[in-house]
Amino acid sequence: MTHHVVIIGGGASGVLLAAHLLRQPSGSIEVTIVEPREGLGEGIAYSTDDPAHLLNTRAANMSAFDDDPQHFWRWLSESGAAAASGLDGSFSFAPRWRYRDYLRDLVRHWLPVTGDGRLRVVRETCVALGETHRGVVATLSNAITITADRAILAVGHAVSAGPSPYDPAWSSPEDLGIRPDEDILVLGTGLSMIDKVASLHRRGHRGRVIALSRRGLLPRVHAATAPFLLDPADIPLGTGPAYFLRWLRRTVRWAEAQGRDWREVMDALRPHASAIWSAMPAAGRARFLRHARTMWDVHRHRMPPELAALVGEAQATGLLTLMAGRLVADRVEASRHHVSVRRRCAGVETLVVDRIIDCTGILRSPEADGTGLVGHLLASGGARMDPLGLGLDVATNCALVDRNGTASDRLFALGPVTKARFWEITAVPDIRAQAKRLAAQLT
Repeated sequence: MTHHVVIIGGGASGVLLAAHLLRQPSGSIEVTIVEPREGLGEGIAYSTDDPAHLLNTRAANMSAFDDDPQHFWRWLSESGAAAASGLDGSFSFAPRWRYRDYLRDLVRHWLPVTGDGRLRVVRETCVALGETHRGVVATLSNAITITADRAILAVGHAVSAGPSPYDPAWSSPEDLGIRPDEDILVLGTGLSMIDKVASLHRRGHRGRVIALSRRGLLPRVHAATAPFLLDPADIPLGTGPAYFLRWLRRTVRWAEAQGRDWREVMDALRPHASAIWSAMPAAGRARFLRHARTMWDVHRHRMPPELAALVGEAQATGLLTLMAGRLVADRVEASRHHVSVRRRCAGVETLVVDRIIDCTGILRSPEADGTGLVGHLLASGGARMDPLGLGLDVATNCALVDRNGTASDRLFALGPVTKARFWEITAVPDIRAQAKRLAAQLT
């Protein structure tokens, strides 16, 4: 008996799940991916063609399959992409567009023209999802419907389709029409800002770039590390953020006293991040978001050494200035922004810039998604938001939870849209593990 699964979203999350479903030995799965973009793998992260945009995870950790950790590096080597990109080992950080090509190649064995035809891609936008007594039905923007046994929401990070007063982070300098001499205020000092500075540097930008965030902190830098294991029994599950962070600092000091690196402790926490988040009291999770998220992010989500060197050079030459504070007012006069910034532990300062780019990150509610699908699910009662407004409420098995608190046995979610339940579910190593578990459950 053939089981039909429809996946809404053809970015990294959707493609990884499709690969895990279709490689099941039974061969009884058929998959339809609904994706409006022209090609698979073109989510926010991997749609870029800019060679300055690198993966933030080393090639050795980017395999689609955790039981074959060298799969991505082997693909880079055998396809010639490693040599063409000047990569000298699996610790390297490949250009992000290479990973898009890898994702596409990952599923070509099941496409109609290049494989056995068990994977179908529909170039449309899904605007509604619902359950029937026999399965699920996905309604597309052209009014066509797709019926299946199960549906998985893999829409990635929410991207608002509404107007914004500032330029979006994911648009290239060429698309934005940035002139080389323009002064730019970038909102955010995280990895999105790093990408923007790398793109501007590649084009020989001469104007000032001021990066503003609440604390003015840069992501820390990746370094070669040794394997380090943490026993779950040693992790203080169920405690608040203050106690947990004290434990984490003590553990890092102990590890460094043993000649280890703090990065090894942070990486050892990765398999336990969802358990730590889920076990933390609700009030503690809210305090973590208010007071500790920035420090967690800069240590947990690090940048490649190549980009760290570029950023250091930009700071040394005056191209890039970091500023701790928050924007309190913006007045446009003669096509320039007169911005009031309240400096951290200081007064208000006025900046005059030519444009403002929003790189404040991706921690936004999926309600902001421009397709309207999440909004439809919420309005129809097929889904509900989590109490903190981070994402959709899902059960531990990734099933969508409806407005009455009942977990569906037909509608599921995968990837960043499930961050309210799993928190660390934005990087490929986390998503591939989730995709493996969900694929095993569905088959």
